Amino acid sequence: MPGDLEALGREIQTRVHRWVGIPVGVGISTTKTLAKLAQWAGKTWRATGGVVDLTDSLRQGRLLPLAPVGDVWGVGRKLTTRLQGLGITTAQDLARADLRMVRKEFSRVLERTARELRGEQWMRLHEAPPLKKEIISSRMFGDRVYRLEALREAMATYVTRAAEKLREQGSLCSTLLVSVQTGQHEPEERRYYRSLGIQLAHPTDDTRILVQAALAGLDPIYREGYAYSKCAVVLGSIVQTDEFTPDLFAPAGQGRPSELMQVVDRINARYGRAALHVGRVPAEPGWQMRRELLSRGYTTRWGELPQAI
Repeated sequence: MPGDLEALGREIQTRVHRWVGIPVGVGISTTKTLAKLAQWAGKTWRATGGVVDLTDSLRQGRLLPLAPVGDVWGVGRKLTTRLQGLGITTAQDLARADLRMVRKEFSRVLERTARELRGEQWMRLHEAPPLKKEIISSRMFGDRVYRLEALREAMATYVTRAAEKLREQGSLCSTLLVSVQTGQHEPEERRYYRSLGIQLAHPTDDTRILVQAALAGLDPIYREGYAYSKCAVVLGSIVQTDEFTPDLFAPAGQGRPSELMQVVDRINARYGRAALHVGRVPAEPGWQMRRELLSRGYTTRWGELPQAI
């Protein structure tokens, strides 16, 4: 079995390097903390090739005395100094430490770390990233914006991006917070910041509904004569679509996932972002953040791959 796991680790390592071009190490063990320690061993001893299987208790017993306590996952510099003052200098020392003392002198978090070094599972592996409770979309403008129409374009663009993220995690939202602000570091400019919260009648993931609500909230907080540097939207009161019971009498697109938006997402995924978008979103905005120094996306965009002639 250990041989199989090590082979799997090397397969993962090879595939990541082939697909992404980034060298990675793979640590394998029975707990999250021990797996992190195995990864540390892979970096420390080159002979391992970056892959270490630490599921075997004999291997654990040989490695823990060699690992400084400061290299244990979650043990920072200040904590290391305090532990060393108590004679705890290696991962093995921490694993063998009195758990009541660790909890009393330090924390329950460090107690869990010590237990994990003993092979007890206390930290769950998150197979999927946690769902966002709020989704924020915002950018600084490349140039100052004065006109309400330009702010509307920017707000519609940011709401569109936020709505895409909302649908990616299979969620609906029922509140929005829109805000505008001027520059904060230009003494000759007048400062201004306003925000407004909006409550929707029904949860939705429909970009059209969210854009309409955001623009309705933008109008009352806009003040003429200011040089705006940024606007933002925050989607809140987020619920999962599979955990929400829709309102039978809610209008189309509200209180349930929008089938039209799912079609739009599929088209944009195939033909490029913004292949289909609401009319308020401009094709080439003049207010967009300057990106002259943006690194090329060699690993994420086919069109930006370097050409070898």
